[in-house]
Amino acid sequence: MLIEKIIFYCFAALMLFAATMVITSRQPVRAVLFLVLAFVSASALWLMLEAEFLAIILVLVYVGAVMVLFLFVVMMLNLNTAPLTQGFIRYLPLGILIGVLFVGQVIWLLVHDKAIIPQFAALINRGSDYNNTKELGLVLYQHYLYPFEIAGVILLVAIVAAITLTYRGAKNSRKQNISLQVKVRKEDRLTIVKD
Repeated sequence: MLIEKIIFYCFAALMLFAATMVITSRQPVRAVLFLVLAFVSASALWLMLEAEFLAIILVLVYVGAVMVLFLFVVMMLNLNTAPLTQGFIRYLPLGILIGVLFVGQVIWLLVHDKAIIPQFAALINRGSDYNNTKELGLVLYQHYLYPFEIAGVILLVAIVAAITLTYRGAKNSRKQNISLQVKVRKEDRLTIVKD
């Protein structure tokens, strides 16, 4: 039990450090890489809670796909971060105040946890035949089928709306005309300039 707590606090501290570096890093590429580290740490915490499916989905979907896309977009845009960091000092006192309030609330909850936070039973050690993905699927598709379907329809509408809003038509696309390429002549492509 002691080793589990040590591992939990190590990954939790690593995730807090990575999340802090995401919002304080001055370079966007480093911020994205720290966000990847935060997601990997969160995935390790999911593994400790015996939610293997959620942990692997977090790594595969967010770290493997979404964050790689973010990294490529940030690297290709070549962002000028000077205007983004100009108002940082102006809002620093408000940020510190919100941070102190948040830490105070967490400390207060930890001190008074027996009265406010219900005590949960210890994690049940399941047998080797227990399937977390099957249990998650049963809960998702039996008890929460309609909210799951509604969320799918909303996401589909959002995807179609995003494509519709960003589509510029065929006039901006470049097409290859093979017949014009075959009919090309030397005189059309080459200009001889005499001194």
